Amino acid sequence: MKIADLNKIQEVLTRGVREVIEKDHLERRLRQGEPLRVKFGIDPTAKDLHLGNAVALWKLKEFQDLGHKIVLIIGDFTARIGDPSGRSAERKTLTEKEIKENMKTYKKQIGKFLDLKKAEIIYNSQHLSKLSFAEIYRIAHFFSVNQIFERDMFQERRKTGRPVWLHEFFYPVFQAYDSIVVKADIEIGGSDQLFNMMMGRQLQSRFNQPAQDIITTKLLVGIDGVKKMSKSYGNYIGIQESSNEQYGKIMSIKDELIGEYFELCTFLPKEEIEQIKKKLENKKINPRDAKMRLAREIVKIYHHEKAAGRAEENFKKIFQKGAWPEKMPEVFIKSPIKLSKILLAQKIIPSNAEFRRLVKSRSVEIDQKTVSDVNLIISGPAAVRIGKFRFLKVSFK
Repeated sequence: MKIADLNKIQEVLTRGVREVIEKDHLERRLRQGEPLRVKFGIDPTAKDLHLGNAVALWKLKEFQDLGHKIVLIIGDFTARIGDPSGRSAERKTLTEKEIKENMKTYKKQIGKFLDLKKAEIIYNSQHLSKLSFAEIYRIAHFFSVNQIFERDMFQERRKTGRPVWLHEFFYPVFQAYDSIVVKADIEIGGSDQLFNMMMGRQLQSRFNQPAQDIITTKLLVGIDGVKKMSKSYGNYIGIQESSNEQYGKIMSIKDELIGEYFELCTFLPKEEIEQIKKKLENKKINPRDAKMRLAREIVKIYHHEKAAGRAEENFKKIFQKGAWPEKMPEVFIKSPIKLSKILLAQKIIPSNAEFRRLVKSRSVEIDQKTVSDVNLIISGPAAVRIGKFRFLKVSFK
């Protein structure tokens, strides 16, 4: 095998990776050039994918470039249950209509990462909805309640008296069964998915299939600097957002996350990223300058280099000269409504509590005037600024 290919294998097993289960076994198969079936599941719980999702999707692209078959599971069935991974409360149950609406642009978005003509796309409702109760009973027989209750979020809920619902137990069981159906050789997912993917290994052994190897990717911390990036937390950077939005949000991340974002969200060589980290540690580079480089690198991936340049000029104009952008995302409303409700609906803020915090800290403006009323009603066209980097134009239909 060529040195270049060996280097690619090392890259695919290390960059952005938290853990590889049966690493020696997987590396041996990759060195032998054996074509593998690489499973990745994603539930359509929201319309837009974000940079956190992209970490695993770019890892799939690396496998596809090495000649392996990507098996993409669209969890239109499991989305009805909601993955409890990392959740201290039950996920909101989605209707079939909401799931279908969210799925509309998934292929287009995932097509930014993968050659979909070379991938298998499977909707898990095709096989999970056909399972009889007897078949589900048989599959569930291979797992214990004690095993499920070992999960951190269930332990936390029990300690605090919050309910753990029976249907939540079935999510990892169904995800495991997906691996049986597609005969997965590898499953890739965020590190919070390890439990679910390990159940896939366990079930495959019970069904006399070789146990899949597992790669967990690092979780990208959101722009709040606290929780993993998520639409439901309102701390995300969407891959379909405008170049200006992406650039501005990247500039808002905490300084300590700069190195992590370079590693997980850009294609810069590891050696160059390490140099940037050292310069930041030794204070030989201004964090703002490092973030501007980071923002350019990310924006040009999802748009193009000229768009990154224009976004940078726009940023300088707005945040160094105090101007507001001429173009901003626009939302249309039919009648007067609370500003907080608009921002919640647009996923710009995660909660009313966050809106109150922003207002209290004088971080919300309407038409360049500071908002002091948390119950403010928008009754006419308005330009809204939320924090330092987010803008919204409100128009009436």
